[in-house]
Amino acid sequence: MARTTLQLKDYFRGRMPLIAGPCAVESMEITLKIAQKVAEVGAALDIPVIFKASYKKANRTAVNSFSGIGDEAALEVLAKVKDQVGIPILTDVHEVHELELLREVVDIIQIPAFLCRQTELIMESAATGKPVNIKKGQFASADTMRHAIQKIYATGNEQVMLTERGTFFGYQDLVVDMRNIPLMQANGVPVIYDATHSVQQPGQAKGISGGLREMITPLCDAAMAAGADGLFIETHPNPKQSRSDAATMLPLEDLQAFVERMLKWWTLRRQL
Repeated sequence: MARTTLQLKDYFRGRMPLIAGPCAVESMEITLKIAQKVAEVGAALDIPVIFKASYKKANRTAVNSFSGIGDEAALEVLAKVKDQVGIPILTDVHEVHELELLREVVDIIQIPAFLCRQTELIMESAATGKPVNIKKGQFASADTMRHAIQKIYATGNEQVMLTERGTFFGYQDLVVDMRNIPLMQANGVPVIYDATHSVQQPGQAKGISGGLREMITPLCDAAMAAGADGLFIETHPNPKQSRSDAATMLPLEDLQAFVERMLKWWTLRRQL
């Protein structure tokens, strides 16, 4: 039996959503540990939480970069998270044929930043009826993202979020233009700020992305002050041992304090 489709407005209810989890599914033990912490933070702060983990990583710099533990194994882990922890699941989709594989497990489909112009992928994802989170491409302007939204709406699906994750600045760095947040909100959809991908330094010669973890807090402060609707963050019990995006992961032990800080900014911004 198909699961009931998540309704974002009913779930958010005017609160700050948190999308959080590891970059990718690594193991059952680590994934469940992170998911349980995300759920605890949601309960403690009374905010809606969504567990994020890529079931596979299709966009890798080097041929020997970690891409996943296997599709079926990773989806079994996500199904276990859903059953045991009981929070909605978000994962990436890279090709149309994957949608059937993900349909019964995933609540929110994410379009990766590099694929934010892929018309068939976006429209077939929307045709599932599930909410779709589109990462703004590192190469895309805020204004052009309205076309991605229109592709979703053309299917009759009105559940869409956009996520800001930085813009290419030269070959191996990103900058965040905070104007993108209100500009994309002008389309009438929630805009989420990706706190960890925004501090990446991609395309490093050694074949893995670098990053400036120390910039997570100041940039996220600015994004919340600019009016971001929610927060996306990747977190891990031991970032140095993470098999993907190790340079930009937030330590799991710091997650609740970090989200508390951002919730204060989020609340203050709406009181002004």
